[in-house]
Amino acid sequence: MLRYLRVNMSTGSVRTLPLPPELLLVGGRGLVSKLLCSEMDPAADPLGPRNVFIVCNGLLAGSGATSSGRLSIGAKSPLTGTIKEANAGGSAGLAMARLGLRALVVEGKPRQDGLHVLVIDETGATLHDASAYQAMGTYALCDVLRRDFGETASVICVGPAGERGYLNASIQVTDLQGRPARAAARGGCGAVMASKGLKAIVITGRGSQKTVFADQRRFKDALKKYTQAVKEHPLTGTVFPAIGTSVLVNVIDGMGAIPTRNFSDGRCPGAEGLSGERIAELQSERGGQMRHACQFGCPIACSQVYHDAEGRYLTSGLEYETIALNGANLGITDIDVVAAIDRICDDAGLDTMETGVTIGVAMEGGIASFGDTEAAIDLARQMAAGTPLGIRMGQGAERFGASIGVTRIPTAKKQALAGYDPRALKGTGVTCATSPMGGDHTAGNTLGVPGLDPLAAGGQIKASLAAQQATAVFDCLGMCIFAGMPAADPAVFSLLGDMLAGIYGGDWPPERVLGLGSETLARERAFNDWAGVPPEADDVPAFMRSEPLPPHNAVFDIEQGELHRIFADLPAQACNGRPDSDSDK
Repeated sequence: MLRYLRVNMSTGSVRTLPLPPELLLVGGRGLVSKLLCSEMDPAADPLGPRNVFIVCNGLLAGSGATSSGRLSIGAKSPLTGTIKEANAGGSAGLAMARLGLRALVVEGKPRQDGLHVLVIDETGATLHDASAYQAMGTYALCDVLRRDFGETASVICVGPAGERGYLNASIQVTDLQGRPARAAARGGCGAVMASKGLKAIVITGRGSQKTVFADQRRFKDALKKYTQAVKEHPLTGTVFPAIGTSVLVNVIDGMGAIPTRNFSDGRCPGAEGLSGERIAELQSERGGQMRHACQFGCPIACSQVYHDAEGRYLTSGLEYETIALNGANLGITDIDVVAAIDRICDDAGLDTMETGVTIGVAMEGGIASFGDTEAAIDLARQMAAGTPLGIRMGQGAERFGASIGVTRIPTAKKQALAGYDPRALKGTGVTCATSPMGGDHTAGNTLGVPGLDPLAAGGQIKASLAAQQATAVFDCLGMCIFAGMPAADPAVFSLLGDMLAGIYGGDWPPERVLGLGSETLARERAFNDWAGVPPEADDVPAFMRSEPLPPHNAVFDIEQGELHRIFADLPAQACNGRPDSDSDK
């Protein structure tokens, strides 16, 4: 029987409850949206007691399905004021599934200041005093927690940034080696977790819960075919295992879409110094590791273990977006500098993307010069240390930029854009503009859509909507979106339905599977409508509509009216007992 935990931080009560039947066929991001819409007022203060903090896994968690151990963490975002689901790999999603847990729901707020650790095992969950861990960085914290609660424990935690209420605070999750190198980074969920009085969630023991299959043979047959498709796909079978997402540095630079010097250029001179090929060269010399799985059961293993110049471990999971925004975006082409910033962010609990864009805005405002590597590292350290300047920067690029008089601030719904300039990759720009969660490429990246000219306005709305729906499906399943790449083939996509039918029974044709994504998007839009997010928030930064981006001299020229209508055909959804909202407000 699937269960969930409900924790009330106002009273200190922790209950283990059966998962209600109406939630059995909802998982991951879909479950986040369903619980937030039903359990809280969307107008609530994100850092107040009425916000609800959710940790859950997906519909395929624990089944053995390829790359299905992703974790969804959700709340109302203090950065954007919108609904937020932040997604992470690591060991915790599967650890929850092995205990028979689909979700953890945290409500209320402690009456007095103080931090707690929530420890979950086969018998239930208990709250422990965490005063000894206050202000501790995530690396030291995870070492101590795994010493105190067992080396096999999975940890979900916040760093000093979350404790300080930074709006760019991440939540760090341990990888298979126990390092807090996987991040549910975006939207300031780390500040929400800390506001609930939680420093860490520790899942101990290995658990013995096994998936109950409606038709195990059907599931296994579909899984075998799907896994083979992942292994045969050019990206997930060859390129990503060899180089990871850092392969995109040269690709996106070649397209003229890599953010350079605060999104003022689409090409970065010397970008090859940031490339996956350069990382592979360095790690071959230093004893690092290019192929590294961030979760159990992943044949792609697109992460890496990055060693510094002395051959010592520095960081892991150095993704393209982190590289682009803390490298090219700052006029920096030394990958060791980017890796150093990545480690600072993981240890402090900072979103690397928001951090890179905020430092870029600081350079735009004259606080430092583009290309100044020492200044870039220093500004990241100031955020981690909580200096007066660091605290201001910890409120995110938009708020900090406005406070120093900068007008060219690359954000959407107050969240920093990722490593793709919307003027040169317009479908992803549509996604960043219209996603209910702000400027997030993982909501639906249109990179590589066959037949779609990334510089042309035509076809971008349709491509973005399709990408957003499909991405939401994989977020609901708890499956890595990279493992979803082969599912662009309808025959492979249909295997997802066979896997779901093999677990849950019933008929899962492609339209029902795709409906998981459509319904999730509709609920997220309904939440935002009732939270008071205005229609004009669905747009890219104003300067991108008027300022041509070299080398193509492109502007973002998709009409805002088209952006408003992108979700017009989604099913109407109710939020928090309110009437069905108008998805095209």
